[in-house]
Amino acid sequence: MRVLKYPVLNLVNDHLISYPTPINIHYAWNFGFLSAICLIVQILTGIFLAMHYTPHVELAFASVEHIMRDVNYGWLLRYIHANGASMFFVIVYIHVFRGVYFGSYVKPKQWVWVVGVLILLLMIITAFIGYVLPWGQMSLWGATVITNLVSAVPLVGNSIVTWLWGGFSVDNATLNRFFSLHYLLPFIIAAASLLHITLLHQSGSNNPLGIETNVDKISMFPYFIIKDLLGLVIFLVFFCVFVYFFPNVLGHSDNYIEANPMVTPAHIVPEWYFLPFYAILRSIPHKLGGVIAMLASILILTTLPWIHSTEIRSSRFRPIYKLFYGLLLSCCLLLGWIGGMPVEDPYIVIGQILSIFYFLFFIFFIPLLGQIENFLLFK
Repeated sequence: MRVLKYPVLNLVNDHLISYPTPINIHYAWNFGFLSAICLIVQILTGIFLAMHYTPHVELAFASVEHIMRDVNYGWLLRYIHANGASMFFVIVYIHVFRGVYFGSYVKPKQWVWVVGVLILLLMIITAFIGYVLPWGQMSLWGATVITNLVSAVPLVGNSIVTWLWGGFSVDNATLNRFFSLHYLLPFIIAAASLLHITLLHQSGSNNPLGIETNVDKISMFPYFIIKDLLGLVIFLVFFCVFVYFFPNVLGHSDNYIEANPMVTPAHIVPEWYFLPFYAILRSIPHKLGGVIAMLASILILTTLPWIHSTEIRSSRFRPIYKLFYGLLLSCCLLLGWIGGMPVEDPYIVIGQILSIFYFLFFIFFIPLLGQIENFLLFK
């Protein structure tokens, strides 16, 4: 009767208060909670910004300036939203790499991991179409370059591009469509995040040792809620430094110039959080091949639960894998650097070498290292 009478309170109790949590998890497990906070911040600031934004090619840039200059605390809302996107990706990327390091994708948590990767893909799409909305130079030309990639799809590519644009170029119809999708997708991400959490709490949280056990667990409240709140305070200090002191350092100066289809920027680059994928795209000297490689670089993460080939889950007990994990992390950081460089030698060659290693890590090294570790462990 208690469950029927107070279903919401029981839901909160089951997932936030009495949820049995491994006693040995540390601050690396804070980033799931912090990513939820970032999503809430993005949704709330986005709703208030949408009240003053005008999705029209002749008014969009001016409406953003109106928000910055005339709306009470509009500058704060915009800087929180713009920098919040970067903070969201920082948190989620750390969350993903933590999962790769500690084997959080291993069965029975495979579907938790797959849903998480799909959330990352939705985030990338949402952030891209949001970058178009200020209607600056980089917004227009970034949208033109990225949407044109769809034309590489055989037979129907050009028709899909025309449908995406709502015409024969990136124009008013495109901006309206992108605004509608940018408003809608965060709520889809929120729904997917709830599914992600539900699946996680069904199978139980992972821990640094990677050992499945029903003992050595304590309730989430107050122990881990306090730990999450401390992490939140540290994150908010870090976030506020960017919002108040360096609000434009993560953006591109060309986006403070109103979009002009007659003037092409000297160097078209996406936001920093897209740069590793952009580097992989540019490394393939074939349009369709580059698009496939870029999508595969994200979707290949979903294969981890099935290519994992050892009983050992945590990298704490996998010294060889730990070395290759460090190489993967270095590879991704270097790909981000290459993505911001001009398309010329030696950056093209370096990007191609790094892209090859990135895919070899998942296709070749993970299955091979698991077999080697099994041999050394059970010989």
